[in-house]
Amino acid sequence: MSKKTNTLFFILAATAFNILLTVAAFMALLLLFTFVIMPGLPESALAKAAAWAIPVIFIGAIAISFAVYRIILKVFMKKVNIEKHFDPIFGGRRRPVRRD
Repeated sequence: MSKKTNTLFFILAATAFNILLTVAAFMALLLLFTFVIMPGLPESALAKAAAWAIPVIFIGAIAISFAVYRIILKVFMKKVNIEKHFDPIFGGRRRPVRRD
């Protein structure tokens, strides 16, 4: 396969992995909230707690997935020679400047 094909497959796989990681983090935080925090709340506060918890859980899931994704990407970059297998997405290789 060419470098451009490798780059395309890497971007698609990394995007799918990041989305799955975000969904998994969201579900884990939602379960944590449901089984740990909600039982301790009074009955009158459940509706308000659920209303603010979903956006907070969503933002937390994005932050967690970003952190985990960065760590995994750093490990991947240490093990794989990026320049050997992938092409740059934007720009490409630098060309010498023409001076007329």
